[in-house]
Amino acid sequence: MLMRKTCITAFVLFALACATQAHAQTPYGIGRAAMPAEIAGWNIDVDRHGDNLPPGSGGVSHGREVFDQQCADCHGANGEGGVGDKLVGGQGTLATPEPVKTVGSYWPYAPTLFDYIRRAMPQNAPESLSNEDVYAVSAYILHLNGLLPAEATLDARTLSTIKMPNRNMFVGDSRPDVKNPACMTNC
Repeated sequence: MLMRKTCITAFVLFALACATQAHAQTPYGIGRAAMPAEIAGWNIDVDRHGDNLPPGSGGVSHGREVFDQQCADCHGANGEGGVGDKLVGGQGTLATPEPVKTVGSYWPYAPTLFDYIRRAMPQNAPESLSNEDVYAVSAYILHLNGLLPAEATLDARTLSTIKMPNRNMFVGDSRPDVKNPACMTNC
């Protein structure tokens, strides 16, 4: 019995010593923490309020040029769709049996249009457009949907002020297991 207690005590002490050494090391013993500059390169998301929009600007006329070169092959010459989604039209169709979901009919926030284009388009070369080109293409698409005049120029301030037609038609998720800051009591 004494021998058994001694063995168990020795094993526990050995296990604790190993755990202490393992805790002092990194999980795999390789790598390093990411530097702030490295994180900044990936931290390019833009929220619905326009937080994190980059410097720069772009107008509708330049957007037409970039769209013709980079977007029209998939989305059609006037955003009518093709291989890629339709970007124009559809206003007033969301409550019909055949809704047409486009930037002008469905998209709730203009800054997230910039975010999507910058991170995902063109599909064959995402993140290849300059900030000025993304502002310009965003301006052109919003113009095609009747939301901006032909002479408009977008930047971080002006893009954040655009009120999309479908902005107030989205509702929060009322399921009890979903944290919804817009509705936390009496929902």
